[in-house]
Amino acid sequence: MIAEILATGDELRSGSLVDTNSAYISEKIEAIGIKITRHNCVGDDETELRKIFLELAERADVIIVTGGLGPTLDDLSREAAAKVTGKPLELDLKTLEKIKNFFSAREKKMPENNSRQALFPQGSTILENPIGTAPGFSLKMGRGTFYFLPGVPAEMRKMINEQVIPRIQLELKDPYYYKTETISTFGLGESALEEKMSGFSEIFPNIKLGFRASFPEIQIKLYQKNSDKQALQKEQKMALSWIQEKLGYKIISLTGQSLATVVGNLLLQQEATLAVAESCTGGLIANWLTDRPGSSGFFLMAAVTYTNAAKQKVLGVSPKTLERWGAVHEETAKEMALGAKNMSGADYAIATTGIAGPDGGSLEKPVGTVCIALAESEGVKSKRYFFPFGKRLLNKKIFAAQALNRLRLELLNNN
Repeated sequence: MIAEILATGDELRSGSLVDTNSAYISEKIEAIGIKITRHNCVGDDETELRKIFLELAERADVIIVTGGLGPTLDDLSREAAAKVTGKPLELDLKTLEKIKNFFSAREKKMPENNSRQALFPQGSTILENPIGTAPGFSLKMGRGTFYFLPGVPAEMRKMINEQVIPRIQLELKDPYYYKTETISTFGLGESALEEKMSGFSEIFPNIKLGFRASFPEIQIKLYQKNSDKQALQKEQKMALSWIQEKLGYKIISLTGQSLATVVGNLLLQQEATLAVAESCTGGLIANWLTDRPGSSGFFLMAAVTYTNAAKQKVLGVSPKTLERWGAVHEETAKEMALGAKNMSGADYAIATTGIAGPDGGSLEKPVGTVCIALAESEGVKSKRYFFPFGKRLLNKKIFAAQALNRLRLELLNNN
């Protein structure tokens, strides 16, 4: 059984909106043992939609379509599907009532055009949307079963997990158990990581190995199936142990967690607090850490001191240090970290000062240079790094990740 994904909408076709839905769907569908062979995209054009529906109906068993289920005239998925199947659109009164209730619960009157969302090609199976006004539907066309879902990511994700995947699994009648593991790593490039993993496929032939770059982290994906659940679990455990032995501290998480999440968890476990002093990273470290719920349990403060004057006034960096060494230096980073620790009372403080580019570098301190300091109860340590990426955003990300990784390793040593 193979599957394809079709994303619809002019905003996706033109590139003005990034299609995150297809990536999410691919991961979920492949985790149940179905191969995704293609990602497709068309705009809001009924003729093009009909053409691609006919193509997909001939070459795929499962087709996930996102978008085109809204109330406006450019939402054309239901109309195109009806014309391809030669079936009329029928109004489902129960669905119409649910849409009306959605608006009344928010003390609003339903716009008349929202009634279009209760129209379905005859013979469809309606897929409930518990958090929006656009229900989906499934429909058989040719070889394939089509699943039409709204394009709103939160609605699509809930529906694919609760409505679509259980239906596909019933259709599969598959004797296999499936398991997918995601291992987050930092500190090795993709080619170096693959080299470290050499021999894995020979030792574990039943596990498919994949790599996914999410700069500056890289994830290792393990896809496994087995008709014996206990054998699957045993082999998966052996594979994880093998990878841990090969990669050691390069592994951030065996469950796919990000570097910032892992650092936050370690701080919470140790009942420790953190302050951050940032220059070149511009608040990126603080943003990553506070993205997670519960960050107030460990995160005390951040100071983005971009200028020398701010470093002096806010963090207490010595004018003599700046005059002698400049803003990008290990000694400056040390004083930044100590300043953040002292003014916040945190157990730990990290500081970044560097040259993100694309200009501002020199022979002594080229673009990609960063100094990172870590202050804790026993003192402060600072180190200079160089990352030859050249691009400003990439440099900011790798600088921030390196700082968090310094803290992660310190916290692991304290465990």
